[in-house]
Amino acid sequence: MASYPFRKAHRKGKPTQYNRWPLSLTIAAVLGTPAVIAAEQNIAFDIPAQSLSGALNAFADAANIQLSYPAEMTAGLKSPGVSGQLTARQALQKLLAGTGVVAGATSNGTITLQKAPDSHNDVSTLSAVTVSGNRTRSTAADPYSKDYAVTKSFAATKTDTPLMENPTSVQVVSRAVMDDQKTTKVKDALENVSGVRANPSLGGGTGFIIRGFRNGNVYRNGLMASEAFFGDFDAANLENIEVIKGPAQLYGRTEPGGMINLTTKRGLDTAYYSLEQQFGNYDHYRTQWDAGGPLTSDKSLVYRFSGAYQSNGSFRDFVSVDRMVFNPSITWRPSDDTDVTVDIEGTDKTAPADFGIPFIGNRPAPIPISRNLGDPNTPNGEQSGVKVGSEINHRFNDDWAIHNRFLASLAEGNTTFVNPGPAFNAAAALNQTTGLMQRNIFQQFTDQEHYATNLDLTGKFKTGDILHEVLVGFDYYRTYNNYNVNGRWQVANPALAINIYNPEPSYGIPQSTFDTAFLTSNTFGSATNSGVGNHARIYNNWYGTYFQDQITLWDKLHIMGGGRYDWTETGRGNGFDFATAESRINQFKREDQGFSPKVGILYEAMDELSLYGNWTTSFGANNAPAADGRSFDPQIGEQFEVGLKTQLFDQRLLATLAYFHLEKDNILVANNATPDPFDRIANLQRSQGIELDATGYLTDKFSLIGSYAFTDARIIKDYSGGTQGNRMSNVPEHSGSLWLRYDMNGYAAKDGLSAGFGGVAAGQREGDNTNTFQMPGYVRLDAFLAYKQKVGGSRITAQFNIRNLLDKEYYESTDPDSNVAPALGVYPGAPLTAIGSIRVEY
Repeated sequence: MASYPFRKAHRKGKPTQYNRWPLSLTIAAVLGTPAVIAAEQNIAFDIPAQSLSGALNAFADAANIQLSYPAEMTAGLKSPGVSGQLTARQALQKLLAGTGVVAGATSNGTITLQKAPDSHNDVSTLSAVTVSGNRTRSTAADPYSKDYAVTKSFAATKTDTPLMENPTSVQVVSRAVMDDQKTTKVKDALENVSGVRANPSLGGGTGFIIRGFRNGNVYRNGLMASEAFFGDFDAANLENIEVIKGPAQLYGRTEPGGMINLTTKRGLDTAYYSLEQQFGNYDHYRTQWDAGGPLTSDKSLVYRFSGAYQSNGSFRDFVSVDRMVFNPSITWRPSDDTDVTVDIEGTDKTAPADFGIPFIGNRPAPIPISRNLGDPNTPNGEQSGVKVGSEINHRFNDDWAIHNRFLASLAEGNTTFVNPGPAFNAAAALNQTTGLMQRNIFQQFTDQEHYATNLDLTGKFKTGDILHEVLVGFDYYRTYNNYNVNGRWQVANPALAINIYNPEPSYGIPQSTFDTAFLTSNTFGSATNSGVGNHARIYNNWYGTYFQDQITLWDKLHIMGGGRYDWTETGRGNGFDFATAESRINQFKREDQGFSPKVGILYEAMDELSLYGNWTTSFGANNAPAADGRSFDPQIGEQFEVGLKTQLFDQRLLATLAYFHLEKDNILVANNATPDPFDRIANLQRSQGIELDATGYLTDKFSLIGSYAFTDARIIKDYSGGTQGNRMSNVPEHSGSLWLRYDMNGYAAKDGLSAGFGGVAAGQREGDNTNTFQMPGYVRLDAFLAYKQKVGGSRITAQFNIRNLLDKEYYESTDPDSNVAPALGVYPGAPLTAIGSIRVEY
């Protein structure tokens, strides 16, 4: 049999495929014999600690061999990883060390994996045998994995570039972190990432601040998704959450502070089933499930079905929530070179709107954080949506591939609340001396259609000694949003006034009062811009093309260059019905286009340390005319960033330290000088600071994820005057988080006791851009205790979590001038919350 030399590792520690080997070859190509000298050549391995199945797949890629083994043999097992210039024999031995699995030979010479009968089995004692079969294909992460560290991010480059070679700050929150912290919503998981703050409206969870700038857009598997009103992105169906800091230039419609991408669960090659029941105070009940596996014997068809149903009360009066999410996914692999995935995500939420509590003076009002200034008879809001996504990947060969993704996001919702009147004028709505708040009844409806798709071509080639990894792509995004209102937000109904210190006499608004209020409505818009009415039709059409080249020199120097060109068409029409609003869109359409370049460089000074820097820009169309009919130029962002990345403790701990300077011009902020709540003015804002993130393992027993951010975010120019030089709202100068997990038997153990402890901290924050009131700083402590036990073929985990261990009173954010003025909408954090859970996996 002919021998096949190893590939040269063109990228240090992460070889790039150039040749496909046959389906059968001798194990001598792995373990070595005198006849096969190439097998004893050193290869640069860089495989971090992870699930054993993932480590073996990485080993097969690096050594360019194929392995075959029963998938259940590695289920739930962890590999310590391997790093350095080693032979394949040495690397395989290290990967299997401590797993209880060894390589053995059958009578016909085929290599197999088997449980070690005793501690003396050693891969190095094997003689040359034959390996047959295909390398195990993986479509998703190991569901048993307890890894905190994620070493690659798809969203950052749309390639498999390791984070240590990417000249951008990228943070990933793994599934293991979400499970340990019992995260049910994306906003809670993102507390682990530096410089990210939740900034919701009406108590929802879809708005975030990243590096000082608010971002209302969240991406799902690389395409922009949407949620209606105060919907929540549930965490039940997520594999991980990626945060790309700074302008994410490969994507349209992103904000310069950063981008959030949700990676959903995909089909599994090995059958897996999980059922979890949670229960806690405030009548918290949550059932969460996850199932997946092959549908055919050759694993060409695999599936995943995950989701959750949650019902809970709240520390806030009159607030209860019913929330459901389900996410079936199926992947078809007609050949080794092609895979097609289709998934559907359905969501439904029933909950009342909650605008929080007001400010008195320069601090949140001295009233109980449980106090609701709405009404117990307010009808619940309804939000529902469906997302239909697909992904097609075809590999022409080991170097070139094409990728297509599509996502349709359909959402609708209605919300009724007894709001301050006027909603956007705090001084008129609240008498701070007497505590009397004027109110009225308001109702809003939305019906959204979002469509997004892209087409990417990726390839690898060499010019001399220079390795290129290129990406060329095109994307398209289109959205329609029908929005209409009933009731009044501009004027008060004196009969609905409430005293914030003694609200009980005002509770109990009769249904007839709601019905009467809905017969009339304040209008928005003006005759000089997009018309007057209580119906709006909002339209966005966005095309973009982009390119990226990642160049590697001398296995140490990585240069990234590229750019994006955007064509945008935006419009908005108002009227007393949707037909009139639609007819007015064309009168006020605006078209913009622009090019956004980027460049980055990273140098691997040593295996444990990389130095990097980047300059990136962003382009964002504005779709909100001023009251006088003016439209606004596109938002332009620019960032300079330098930093370092480290992999410590045998590359088990990944850390990033970054300094950034970011500016964004033509930001639209509310113009409260006019009665139109959608009227805007533009200004220039700047954010700069230092961020530190670390995640991974200190030892076999200690895991951590932590962050710190110093953020100086200010308004540089205010074109209407009055706020120039002020700090940007809801952005603390100092913030951070730390979470430690201890596994008594080690993180790879199938049973044993685990415990976790950590906290989230934030300094004082300004309530709005006028800087006349502030939210005090806080430290919140959390903890958990879990015990897992293998029973037969199942694993049972009992866990108890406490959030806000010391019952600290704190405030998360203010309303971003979306539904009420920030001074009328402060969102308190939850007091001590306890959650118990039982999870069965098999």
